[in-house]
Amino acid sequence: MTDTISIILPARNEAASLRTLLPELVAILPGAEIIVVNDGSDDDTLAVCAEFPVRVLSHPYPKGNGAAIKSGARAANGEVLIFMDADSQHKPQDIPALLAKFAEGYDMVVGARQSGSHAGSHRAVANDVFSRLATWMTGRQVEDLTSGFRVVKADKFRKFLYLLPNGFSYPTTITMSFFRAGLSVAYLPIHTPRRTTGRSHISPFRDGVRFLLIIFKIGTLYSPLKLFFPISMAFFFSGLGYYLFTFVVYNRFTNMSALLLTTSMLVFLIGLISEQITMLIYKDSD
Repeated sequence: MTDTISIILPARNEAASLRTLLPELVAILPGAEIIVVNDGSDDDTLAVCAEFPVRVLSHPYPKGNGAAIKSGARAANGEVLIFMDADSQHKPQDIPALLAKFAEGYDMVVGARQSGSHAGSHRAVANDVFSRLATWMTGRQVEDLTSGFRVVKADKFRKFLYLLPNGFSYPTTITMSFFRAGLSVAYLPIHTPRRTTGRSHISPFRDGVRFLLIIFKIGTLYSPLKLFFPISMAFFFSGLGYYLFTFVVYNRFTNMSALLLTTSMLVFLIGLISEQITMLIYKDSD
């Protein structure tokens, strides 16, 4: 079935890794379409790709990992898309197992990184928080929300291209979108070694900002009310409790009580409106 598969590799200054990765992919999946999306690289990425039977799509300047994923998905000819990083952290040897799981009838299969596979402890903790929150939101076990190693049906994936950001949080977006649309998602344990060549394009500061943004994205992409309602209730009971305390002790209703109760109502209404907007986003999905 390799003639129906397209492998998409977003790459920015990954010439050294591609020199090792590309021949392994060609050997494991002969006949598969391999697309390298050159995201504004200024190294020898193009020269390395010219040595192998791969398609190259080039961005004139760096647009981001998500933008490269979208470019590759639009150009791919295969019915099945395989996304993996070009920095050699994702092993081609895991592809047959992912495809075998995919063949069981899933719409998407994700390589779930095991202990020790993350580039740093802060990322491992962040991914664990994301996955636990997504598990609670969806009611399904989400083992790795941010993994970029995945196999997916091309037609299903393209339906959500307009939702995908240009940055690094595309795995979160597409995973929550699949769950919301009622599509089937499975996870397969993998181990990703630490990168030995090149350098990461992620900074600790951006990681922190991204952490907060992804937390909100998880909620707004699946069921906003499920996220906003507990927050609303926390404000409500805090305001009610403070009111009872001040009424019994001081025999008065304070401004703080009014602020907490008003905030509770506003948060609930925001969640309710967000829920309706989310429903409109997915109205055209299968």
